[in-house]
Amino acid sequence: MKNYSDEAHEVTIENIRGKEDSVSLDTTGFQFYRQPSAHVDFKFNDKQAIETVYYKECIDLVKELTGASSAVVFDHTIRRRKVGQEDTPDTRQVVTRVHVDQTPAASRRRVETLFSPEEAARLMQGRYQIINLWRPIEVPAYDWPLALCDFRSVDYQNDLVPTTLKFPHRDGETFSVNYNPNHRWKYVKGMTPEEFVLIKCYDSQEDGNTALVTPHTAFEDPTTPDDAPMRQSIEVRLLVFYE
Repeated sequence: MKNYSDEAHEVTIENIRGKEDSVSLDTTGFQFYRQPSAHVDFKFNDKQAIETVYYKECIDLVKELTGASSAVVFDHTIRRRKVGQEDTPDTRQVVTRVHVDQTPAASRRRVETLFSPEEAARLMQGRYQIINLWRPIEVPAYDWPLALCDFRSVDYQNDLVPTTLKFPHRDGETFSVNYNPNHRWKYVKGMTPEEFVLIKCYDSQEDGNTALVTPHTAFEDPTTPDDAPMRQSIEVRLLVFYE
């Protein structure tokens, strides 16, 4: 149940396949890479294997690609789209609403939840981020691919609306996003399981020159082939620290 309404808008989404180097984590808020998972036969059906094997791979990748001193995974979501399937905790479907996963307040709470008060205070004295590592699994993501909004086109003060998520034992907070015709949207058509994208959901480095967040959503691509397999993807969410 929600106490707000969604609006649908037609927008232009640029396919930057072949121009992936035109975006970067600190300028646009997201960055594409091609590097297969080391676990090529991984079917992402075993939660324990994901948490013990794939988490470490994601941590190592993020540290290598960002230069961070440390990173910790706090959760992941697997989405396997099925027509008519309800979105539940056990059968997660694609999200078709523009959003940012975390607000600054929610990001601080993540650190405070995972670390002791003393360690959290120490870590938050330096730069820290929340980054999602998003990867298609099993099949290329032609069906309902992921669109990402260039942070440079976002009005940070007016486009983002803190939105409370009510859970049984806690509250979460994300950003909903107001429509803005100035938004510039990008995607890479047909991302394969050998490719992934880093998506910035929070950055404490508010210097006026650094991308802070990435509004994103799944979208219905009118050029998707009729016989394209339904999207399957995994997103791993990490707290990333620079000391």
